[in-house]
Parts: sequence; C-alpha cells; structure tokens
Amino acid sequence: MPGQLDDIAWPLSTQRLTLRRATTDDADAVLSYRRLPPVAEWIGPPPEDFHTRFAAPERLDVLLVIERAGVVIGDLMVKIEDAWAPATLAEQAQGVQAELGWSLRPDETGKGYATEAVEAVLRMCFEGLGLRRVVAGCFAANTASYRLMERVGMRREAQTLQDALHPSGRWMDGYTYALLAEEWRASFA
Repeated sequence: MPGQLDDIAWPLSTQRLTLRRATTDDADAVLSYRRLPPVAEWIGPPPEDFHTRFAAPERLDVLLVIERAGVVIGDLMVKIEDAWAPATLAEQAQGVQAELGWSLRPDETGKGYATEAVEAVLRMCFEGLGLRRVVAGCFAANTASYRLMERVGMRREAQTLQDALHPSGRWMDGYTYALLAEEWRASFA
C-alpha cells in the first residue's frame, strides 16, 4: 500500500533547498508572499482568517515549505488522494495518487527553485511513497505554472473551458497535467 507524508524522513534536501512539513510557525512567512499581487493573481488574496485556516490540521497535513538558506521562499501542497474505482476494487485505489500545487516568493522566481522543489517532490511521491500518479492544474493563462509542469516531465491531459473562477472574477480556461510513475522512472529515475 502506498505511503503517507508521515512516512517520509523529513526534511528533504536538494542541491540548494530544504523541503519540510509546514508548522503553524510558518504562517507569517507564507502570508508575506501569498498576499503579493504576482501570487494573489493566481490563487487569490489570503482570507482575513489566514492564520486560523493555515493552522487547521487538514491544511498542515498537506503543506510543505521550501527553504533556501533557512528562509521560507515558497510552499508546496501534496494532497494524497484515492483514485476512482468500482466498489469491489476501492481498497486498491486508496491513496495511490497525489495532487500538487505551489507558490513561490516573486523575487525567487526565475532561478530554478520551483523546478528543483517540484522534482524533489515527484521523486518523493514515486520513490518514497510509492504513488502511481501525480496531477497538477492551473489556469491556462498561467504560463509560468504550466511551463514548470512541462519542465518536470508532466504531460497535459486536459484543457477545460471556463471551468474555474479566477480571482479577477472572470471564468477562465484551465489545464490539467499528470505524470505516471512508470513515465517518471523512464525519464528521471
């Protein structure tokens, strides 16, 4: 059976970064960049009760922070999910895939940090957790996000029409990307 984030030996280290489980003490650091216009443009402005929501166990259970030289520069969501299956096979589909999401301080973009962090998380998902599939989605207009997905080997599986409400209040098109464990192994393992 695939693993859970609690099964990983934290923190994870890359050449330049440290990834670790988020704690309530990380709320101010995360809020400091999530409220900036280049980040809020895609995920919306933080709610007034951001600290309360951030501290919720279901939020901390899926959130990692990205540190460079001990400073939080971004975060990654790793939400382990069940795949669809008929009732007779539901047990085999439990916790076999993950949805990823990310945000990064705007002044830290363009330096390869997001790519490095997502590559580490993909390795963790496929090698450390034994997942079979990882997905991520974004607004079709979020070029930086979908290019990151393509850089790490994910392939576009779907384009949806006006399926999500952008923080601007407009309905926008979206992209869904995915990567299977065997695709990852063939290209990156």
